[in-house]
Amino acid sequence: MAVSRSAQPPPYESPPPWIPATLRWKNPIYCSNLSLYLPRTIKLKKQLEGQPLGFNIRGGRANEGGVYISKVLAESEAEKLGLKPGDQVLTVNEADFTDIPHHEAVELLKRSMELTMKVQYFPYGYDLQMRISGTLGPK
Repeated sequence: MAVSRSAQPPPYESPPPWIPATLRWKNPIYCSNLSLYLPRTIKLKKQLEGQPLGFNIRGGRANEGGVYISKVLAESEAEKLGLKPGDQVLTVNEADFTDIPHHEAVELLKRSMELTMKVQYFPYGYDLQMRISGTLGPK
């Protein structure tokens, strides 16, 4: 039986430049601090009804990649608490955000005065989600 090979393998990625072992812990290319990727809990509280949260989200069920923080406003409470673009929102007030439509995620965030968010930094998933949506070109 003949096997068809219509799909091309991904392009080869060059290894990162060589950096002495003593300097790798400071370099983002060689960072082995895996705690950056552990889930963490962020607690945000609005002072007024309708107050902005200080961040934007993108994604959701239609984009097949989860809900991600896409922008964090400078000097906002969200920034002070450590939210950053590339954080995947896992839960908000115990509501599962891993497979939620975008409009439902936005609605839940808007109507809650206090948010307990479980997030996880996952830049690779965020980049993939951006490619699927057409916002980020091919690598």
